Amino acid sequence: METKDYLRILVEDIHSCVVATIDENGHPITRVIDMMLYDEKGVYFLTAKGKVFYEQLMNQKYISLSCVKGQKSISLSGHVRNIGHEKLDEIFEKNPYMKKIYPKDTRNILQVFILDKGEGQFFDISDPSYITRGLIQLGDVKTKPSGYFITSACIQCGKCLQVCPQQCIDCTVAPPAQIDQNRCLHCGQCEPICPVQAIVQR
Repeated sequence: METKDYLRILVEDIHSCVVATIDENGHPITRVIDMMLYDEKGVYFLTAKGKVFYEQLMNQKYISLSCVKGQKSISLSGHVRNIGHEKLDEIFEKNPYMKKIYPKDTRNILQVFILDKGEGQFFDISDPSYITRGLIQLGDVKTKPSGYFITSACIQCGKCLQVCPQQCIDCTVAPPAQIDQNRCLHCGQCEPICPVQAIVQR
């Protein structure tokens, strides 16, 4: 899947997320926020100008969010910016419950924010024996690969596959063996078992 597919799941399937900022004492503080809209630029949410959350967004311009529904979860962190009332009418049309919370002109107190530059991860354990994960990238953020990787020192002994909970290491390809990064749990079982230290964590 691509980033747009993950954003669709975030907005349409999961919708409500725990969003973190930093309070005046430097401590993380969280609240539940609905993700209202998405497009090729990013994901949109809103808050009222009178809230502390609004002040934190304006000052910090950064959030971290986590959300889960059923067996699917998304985590995402990155830059946010205030776009005022842009997209506000569209948000209310796609989220009709908002019309009851802010009827008529009371919606004018709301400010729309977009998370348009950041990175995160999608995780699906609907089938526990075949988990899937994916990287989410918004804007021009350059993501670095993370997890466990097999180097050219691999002798394809297969010991790593024997201890892999997801059996996501392919020892049949030309050396080195390959770890399917979309299924790897990052548990680290494979690293210490390798007799030639061919598995590295990045």
